[in-house]
Amino acid sequence: MTRPMFSYTKKILESVSFDPILFCKEVEKAIKILLPYEIEQLVDWLNNFTIEKPELKACLIYVEQ
Repeated sequence: MTRPMFSYTKKILESVSFDPILFCKEVEKAIKILLPYEIEQLVDWLNNFTIEKPELKACLIYVEQ
């Protein structure tokens, strides 16, 4: 079961995906507030979400550690 914060984060990221800079800022914020296992879920979700949006792939550097 997902935590409401993770679901909310996905919703926000989907809504700002039109702007890569804003998207990156939201990814940074998400990394700060999510729990470690949620960050793993976020990474999986981001990898799938950015397949069709290559302009957003630059934001993956924030989650690759």
